[in-house]
Amino acid sequence: MRKVITITIAIISIALLWYFFIKPQDYQIRVVGKANPGTINQALKAWNKTLPEASIRQLNDISTLEQMIVSGDSTHIYKWNISPITDSTSQIVVDVKDANFSLSNKIAIPFSDTNFEKQSRKTVTDFIESLNVHRKEFKVTFMGKDELPSTYCACVEHKSLQSNKAFEMMESYPFINSVIASNGIQVNGVPFIETTDWNMQNDSISFNFCYPIIKTDSLPFIKNLVYKEFIGMKSLKAIYNGNYMTSDRAWYTLLDYAREKNIDIDRKPIEFFFNNPNMGGDALRWKAEVFMPLTDQDE
Repeated sequence: MRKVITITIAIISIALLWYFFIKPQDYQIRVVGKANPGTINQALKAWNKTLPEASIRQLNDISTLEQMIVSGDSTHIYKWNISPITDSTSQIVVDVKDANFSLSNKIAIPFSDTNFEKQSRKTVTDFIESLNVHRKEFKVTFMGKDELPSTYCACVEHKSLQSNKAFEMMESYPFINSVIASNGIQVNGVPFIETTDWNMQNDSISFNFCYPIIKTDSLPFIKNLVYKEFIGMKSLKAIYNGNYMTSDRAWYTLLDYAREKNIDIDRKPIEFFFNNPNMGGDALRWKAEVFMPLTDQDE
């Protein structure tokens, strides 16, 4: 009997030691988000910018983020872990810790519904509501494999964040249109972007914003304008409807499909735009064809 009591005390002591001093979070929240991990990642970063005193950073990959929110005299740390359930839903597990009052929270939480718990649930609920609003602002339709044709084009080079891509395009629209109109250059299709680098860790991209044109021997030299041959390739394709600011949501749809089907891809998306964002209108009527090149062009 004495041995049983000793073992029981030891187990309880270890459990208490783990709970109060080792357990990384004070509180854990689980919720299902109706979007894929990439969309949730980007929506969470955008929502964080609307908060008065908050910062967020991506950890190992798009599925793990750490957010810090100042609340009164304390700083709450939210660790968001996102994993796919289906192609349009994800499990979100949020570990929350109070950087200043973690121990007192752990003491109080088993016995009452604390203000810390209420605030944590409200924060997660606020984000889910924001995500649900965002989901209604765009539509992505996966189309399968397709082959992009080659074309000659006039391009402007850009480096920006994913979230600033549309602004960079809008700045280039008047410039390229003016050059084409004033020099009698013949357009040969809708404008597109060719991504040359995508850093998924810091959301930075390098891309060429291009107009397909008819190649001639008398194309004028224009500062900041590059003429190049765009080489066509086999790709995965999706149709995006919505504001071009968030057309990268289609990128994640194509990434997820490639991962699920074990298809090797080159993470340098290409987008063809059928509407001019400078003209405004209902963004859900805007259309972009989005492509993710296949690494193996024989597939």
